[in-house]
Amino acid sequence: MKKIDMDIVRVTVISLLCIAIIPLSVMAGDFDGSKPLHCTLVDTIECLPGGECTKVTPSEVNLPDTILIDYEKKSIAVKGVDNKRTSIIENWERIDGKLIIQGAEDGRKDQQDGLGWTIAVNDSTGKMVATGSGDDVGFVIFGSCTSE
Repeated sequence: MKKIDMDIVRVTVISLLCIAIIPLSVMAGDFDGSKPLHCTLVDTIECLPGGECTKVTPSEVNLPDTILIDYEKKSIAVKGVDNKRTSIIENWERIDGKLIIQGAEDGRKDQQDGLGWTIAVNDSTGKMVATGSGDDVGFVIFGSCTSE
């Protein structure tokens, strides 16, 4: 009878662990690169050489309020009031519960204004931090993403 009780306890514990783990994996699935993400840019910080950083609005640095990350198309769609720009996702991988995506932009053809960017999206919360760096300027952008 004691062996039967131990078997029941083991099965019960394993079942409870499975029940606890399954919702976490389902929740994480929305931000793991399997679905497009709509990301809202909340806080934008612009930094210049010498450590001078200023909080700015996305529009002050030619960014929209939202972006669409589409892994299937390997692109980031940046939709503004008067334009629609896209950037190619060059690299993406999952590290420590975050989806990390990277790329680079040439900017305007008549200016030397290209920059590299990285976006990190937390698998379980959808919180996002993006960085961009170019000549004599850097950006840190905080936001949140939802899956389509």
